[in-house]
Amino acid sequence: MIQPKHPQPKVATCDPVWEAVRRDAQSMQVEEPLLASLLHENVLGRPSFESALAARIAAKLHVIEMKEASLRESFMRIMQEAPEIGEKARADIVAVYERDPACTSYIQPLLFFKAFMAIQASRIAHSLWSNGRKPFAQFLQMRISEIFALDIHPGASLGKGIMIDHGTGVVIGETAVIGNDVSILHGVTLGGTGKEGGDRHPKIGNGVLIGANASILGNIRIGDCSRVGAGSVVLSHVPACKTVAGVPARIVGDAGCSHPSQSMDHTLAFDSGAWFDAGGGI
Repeated sequence: MIQPKHPQPKVATCDPVWEAVRRDAQSMQVEEPLLASLLHENVLGRPSFESALAARIAAKLHVIEMKEASLRESFMRIMQEAPEIGEKARADIVAVYERDPACTSYIQPLLFFKAFMAIQASRIAHSLWSNGRKPFAQFLQMRISEIFALDIHPGASLGKGIMIDHGTGVVIGETAVIGNDVSILHGVTLGGTGKEGGDRHPKIGNGVLIGANASILGNIRIGDCSRVGAGSVVLSHVPACKTVAGVPARIVGDAGCSHPSQSMDHTLAFDSGAWFDAGGGI
């Protein structure tokens, strides 16, 4: 066999988010040696981002009847079969780092932010649900709710670049759909309006910002790049690029910028002319 005169160079795998997480882990280990074991087990001793993610989720969700090692291996297989889980998780880390002023490194969401972990575990549960493994998916939903205090049905579809800030009390129903680059605050409910079955939960467009303790109920559409004010109850469709607030919610003006979910500006500049009368709706 004739050997090539100049061996072909190997193409390096580029994973900038994983490299940033590892750099932050190395810096954190120097800054706080007591965390060395945690950092090695979850990041520095792992060969890939997916491996780190599987290890961290398994460490948080395992129970006596479901061993950590078994969960970790199952999560790795699921992510190998559904690579979009890892891709979306990377986008979520970047979203948290860019939008949350409390996040100062790429490793923090993976180690310390429960809402980020709940989203990633829910992505795994959604893959199981979609492939007919509903009992395992429901087990994960139960553990996610118990450990992270967010209740996300495994049937719900989640886009990428999602940030749920704080996360406590968030409830997302079975047929809810969340688009890309969405920011959600604590206490938000994406729920139904009764006991009807079928497609009964909200559809959240891309770039939407949802304020704390807002309730969006029913099979309604929240248009792209819109804002929902804190504490609002939304019962009907919201056009794109608008701000709604109140109980029940009314249009109170434009969204204020092109990407509300990224600006994270929750202040409302009321336009009195945008309010409808009590029977007018949105």
